[in-house]
Order: sequence, then structure tokens, then C-alpha cells
Amino acid sequence: MTAREKYDEIFVKVFEVDKSELGSGFNFADVEKWDSLSHLTLISELEDAFDIMFETDDILHFGGYDNGRKILARYGVAID
Repeated sequence: MTAREKYDEIFVKVFEVDKSELGSGFNFADVEKWDSLSHLTLISELEDAFDIMFETDDILHFGGYDNGRKILARYGVAID
């Protein structure tokens, strides 16, 4: 499974959405199910899947699908 497939799978699982909904418009302000609990679940799932530990600032600023890809890149995870 590619990093992109893992990333997408986690978003689909956490937010209970179809993969086709993922993209630049998928962010906390526009996703009803994106609340504090789902945010922490997302972070935890990503940390487990990619064997990383996010810094606090990255957790706080992980507010969207595209932004998350940029943050993961800083940890050596390329989501192409």
C-alpha cells in the first residue's frame, strides 16, 4: 500500500466519507464530522500508520487534507 493510499484510507475511516470527497476542499471548517475527537483520532491514526510523532504545533495546524500532506512531508512522508 502506498503512502497516499494509507493517508486516504485513514481520512475515509475517521470521517466516514467516500474517497472522492478528499482533496483541497476537505478541511475542518467544511467537514461537519471534523470535531476535536475526530481530529485527535486522525492524528493518532496517522502517527501509527507512518510511525511518526507529531509536534504540538503540527497537531494544532493540521486542519485540512492538503495541509496534512505538507506537514507529513516534514516528517519524511511523501503523499504524492
